[in-house]
Amino acid sequence: MSGHLDHEEGLIRPIKTKRDPDVGPDVLMVMIPADVEYLLKRTPIGSLTSLDQGFFKIHQVRREGGNSIIFSGPFLGAPQAVMGMEKLIALGARRIWVLGWCGSIQPDLKVGDLVVPTDAVSEEGTSHHYPIGPKKAATDHELNRLLGESLTREGKPFRRGTVWTTDAPYRETPSKVTRYRKRGVLAVEMEMSAMMTLSVYRSVRLAALLVVSDELSELKWHAGFRVPRFKEISRFAADFLFCLFETGVDLGSGIG
Repeated sequence: MSGHLDHEEGLIRPIKTKRDPDVGPDVLMVMIPADVEYLLKRTPIGSLTSLDQGFFKIHQVRREGGNSIIFSGPFLGAPQAVMGMEKLIALGARRIWVLGWCGSIQPDLKVGDLVVPTDAVSEEGTSHHYPIGPKKAATDHELNRLLGESLTREGKPFRRGTVWTTDAPYRETPSKVTRYRKRGVLAVEMEMSAMMTLSVYRSVRLAALLVVSDELSELKWHAGFRVPRFKEISRFAADFLFCLFETGVDLGSGIG
């Protein structure tokens, strides 16, 4: 980064303590409590260790003859997600994989569809604390390619594109939805722009898979949390990301 950028570290910094696990290089950050609960239920009894960090938990799944799988969460909004991500980076994470939900603002993007965000419009207050100069806050191209190829092998369609990150879900107004829809923004959520900015600032890799949980494109809120297809695809997304770790896919191949 350019020399004029602010590199002064905060007085409070995330550190690795004696009780913290080594979590690198790949970590799954799970935004939604229901997805955390699902992953915990699918984990074999006796292979799980959970460590409470105060505002989120780190779950370590031991595998026979392989590295442990690390997933963490839940997280709500940009400040908590960035705090958790800072801690995970301090523990050794270098590639962050995100599982979350989003609200569609495009008429052809429906409940249960999958989104791989590439960049974001920021309406949150966390990103500007991490100056990245002319660099673009975005997810990692190679990780996105890996996600896309893996989803295609599974026969699951998905959309790549821009998401809108907000701190205020009750201020997703008709004028904002209309404006961002016309710009081609796919969906709205609460964490991605800040996580993208932090990934650039800390020189780590980031990719995400979001499930459309609700729709706003008609300027009315259509919640899909109880729709069978949403439940099916949200479970698929959790299994899919977990299995990238579980099956020994070479997540770091060609990525660094």
